[in-house]
Amino acid sequence: MTVVSVRGDKGRKRVAGAVLATALLCTGAVACQGSDSSKKTKGAGSGETQSRSQVTEVITAAYKKTSAAKSAKVEMTMSAPASMGGESGEMKMSGVMGWDPTVMDVTMTGSALTAGDPDAPEKVRMLWRDNVMYMDMGEAAAKGMGMDGKRWMKMDLNAIAEQAGDKKLAKQMTGGLDSMNQDPAQQLALLLDSPNLKHVGSAKVDGVQTQRYKGRLTVKEMMESNKGLDDVLSKSERDELFKGIEKSGIKGYDTEVWVNEDDYPVRMDIDVKSPEGTMKTSQKFSDYGSAAKVTAPPAGETFDLMEMFKELGDLGKDGAGSGADSGF
Repeated sequence: MTVVSVRGDKGRKRVAGAVLATALLCTGAVACQGSDSSKKTKGAGSGETQSRSQVTEVITAAYKKTSAAKSAKVEMTMSAPASMGGESGEMKMSGVMGWDPTVMDVTMTGSALTAGDPDAPEKVRMLWRDNVMYMDMGEAAAKGMGMDGKRWMKMDLNAIAEQAGDKKLAKQMTGGLDSMNQDPAQQLALLLDSPNLKHVGSAKVDGVQTQRYKGRLTVKEMMESNKGLDDVLSKSERDELFKGIEKSGIKGYDTEVWVNEDDYPVRMDIDVKSPEGTMKTSQKFSDYGSAAKVTAPPAGETFDLMEMFKELGDLGKDGAGSGADSGF
């Protein structure tokens, strides 16, 4: 087997781990008729506080419009404290994403990409379709990782989970693609089940007049409301997942959404609080219904991350990589 230098192997391990961490962050993390906005008692132009029934009417209308649109342009910022695993930093993504089915064509930037690795690319384009992620690592990074001149890194979530021998993990990872973090319509549906959902007031987002709403779901409420979990997990698996989340110390999910006069959410913030700190996700949406057609890169231009993991595993078994962490 041809391998790169020891220094290269160390870099490949680091980058491979970073790619996997990025995928897990993105999965963290679903068609209805349009609404009749004339039925709303309080619209985005009103400065009065809305009643619970009025709030429910607005969020329901937003859910229907968003679900029917199936795609939008998005700007997303994600951050997590270092204590939650890895180094602290911020990840920004901008581009187009679709839901039902989930697809993405975004460009990622931010300190989370380069933290601890001066050779890491400062900007990465990511494509996502059919439960597979493709990341354009750039020529320099691809060469340093020994990707045979191929700049697109491929990561098949099903293949990774199956390689780990954990079918439940496979269902959780692929099911996560249709979860609340990737589908604003599903997040709105979950928000409707928040017992403390309320209208905060009017506000402008990038010059657009909106109404702001917020609500909180406990872990139990979120899992009971998220019907999408029924398709990927059995009751016993759901119970096990719930226990694991509870054990982690996560208490709940705080969500805020800003809805414009056309019943579309233009901004959505989700905070997940734990003893280690708060994971924050903020998304801005525009141009609902924008084409979100994603074409995978040609097979000849992609390098399968699973092959890298297999190679690095073989190196560890035969001792060839024993000095990988020595710095030489």
